[in-house]
Amino acid sequence: MRITRKQIRTIVEQSMKSGRSISDIAQEIEQHWSKVNYAAKPYLDAMFSLNKITDKYGVEDADSILLYFLSNASSWRGPDAKRIKAELKQLIKTAP
Repeated sequence: MRITRKQIRTIVEQSMKSGRSISDIAQEIEQHWSKVNYAAKPYLDAMFSLNKITDKYGVEDADSILLYFLSNASSWRGPDAKRIKAELKQLIKTAP
């Protein structure tokens, strides 16, 4: 099944309105990505301890963690990957 940009935008807008936490997104990633790339795994693990984009993981800002995850998650594909990556990108745009 092909997912359109309009569908992705609608889904992302709905999840942003619901205020889904980064740790909730990390749980969904783990459910949909059976073999997480070894380079993305540390950032996914860090995402489990983050709630909002203004949080920190050690000395790293949440938006940095998300950017590092996205750059190492290029091998993850499909409609779920597309939707979740779009949601993460939208979260990064809202970072202060």
